[in-house]
Amino acid sequence: MHGFTAVFLVALGLTTLVRLWLSQRHIRYVLANRNAVPAEFSASIPLAAHQKAADYTAAKTRLGVLETLAAAALLLGFTLGGGLQFLSEAWERIFEAGSYAHGIALIVSVVLVSSALELPFSLYRTFVIEARFGFNRMSLALFIADLAKLAALGALIGMPLAFVVLWLMAKMGESWWFYVWLTWVAFNLVVAAIYPTLIAPLFNKFSPLEDADLRSRIESLLAKCGFRARGLFVMDSSRRSSHGNAYFTGFGAAKRIVLFDTLISRLSAPEIEAVLAHELGHFSRRHVWKRMGLAAGASLVILWLLGWLIGQEWFYSALGVRSRSTAMALVLFFMVVPVFTFLLQPLASWYSRLHEFEADAYAAGVADPRDLARALVKLYKDNATTLTPDPLHSAFYDSHPPAVLRIARLQTQRT
Repeated sequence: MHGFTAVFLVALGLTTLVRLWLSQRHIRYVLANRNAVPAEFSASIPLAAHQKAADYTAAKTRLGVLETLAAAALLLGFTLGGGLQFLSEAWERIFEAGSYAHGIALIVSVVLVSSALELPFSLYRTFVIEARFGFNRMSLALFIADLAKLAALGALIGMPLAFVVLWLMAKMGESWWFYVWLTWVAFNLVVAAIYPTLIAPLFNKFSPLEDADLRSRIESLLAKCGFRARGLFVMDSSRRSSHGNAYFTGFGAAKRIVLFDTLISRLSAPEIEAVLAHELGHFSRRHVWKRMGLAAGASLVILWLLGWLIGQEWFYSALGVRSRSTAMALVLFFMVVPVFTFLLQPLASWYSRLHEFEADAYAAGVADPRDLARALVKLYKDNATTLTPDPLHSAFYDSHPPAVLRIARLQTQRT
């Protein structure tokens, strides 16, 4: 066995086992606390709602266990099982080996196989788990329509991007990775800029906020914070789910504020104002730009590493591949990288939770923190968010602080 083959198998085994272990810890911890609402929430969360959240969390986590096992099996099948080599040789019967057409066909076929494996899990999550707990409002026809739109977008945007990347890899010499990085950063900025007006409306209807009192409140908040937005919109999220949320999107003068219609139906005007104040905190503290900068830095390092690995024969042979090409290197590398970076997940989660605390603190300065606390409690209840996550699982994965800690901190803050 090649030395790197052993390293890969150990890393994959370790990553998979840690995922499974964390999931089992989470399920056990949540269910062990199922029959007692935390004291901090005893006056606001009924026991039945707490139990629903526990059961919902356990159901989702159990499905995640199966997804983890399926993903590990697929990765082994693609690499040491010869799947990538089989696809490459199959497309060589149609396209010249190493050509752009062959490379794009290889990339597309890998995406299609991976998507086909994910489809049953997505169907089960939507039409069994979400439906069982009263969240799903999506019909099978709408699910299929969304799938078709995503596939069309992937072809329209993804295939030209793949061609540009393969062209740069072939034409830009040993520094190709730097030009690919510049292209990737520019691509992400363009997508972020066009998403609010060109992409999001393909899936949802966005209507101007009509509630005069709520609009006045939000406009006063924006003026207070020095924030300029192009519009306040309500999204028809209830077509697909009963979960509620709100978000800001876009850059510069194109920034939009979007409220889920489910959120408006559940929260009072002061509570919605406080939730938006939290989102404004992310913009005020430049969290979006910081995260994009961090992602850009990480992608630069990753592409530099690929630039070195692409010329190493052992990288291919140790992972079950005989056909060497830029497309094969690209696919192989991005399949394998998550196995070796998984243990960095807690750092990313910690950084995200830090931003959430900062946004809460900002909201407490421009709105009433009690309104934000009340809004969060309602959202925890309505979205069946567990109040008792396993601490280690939460530290590893959760992008938001645990409910108990977050509410406790808000209760110590004053406007």
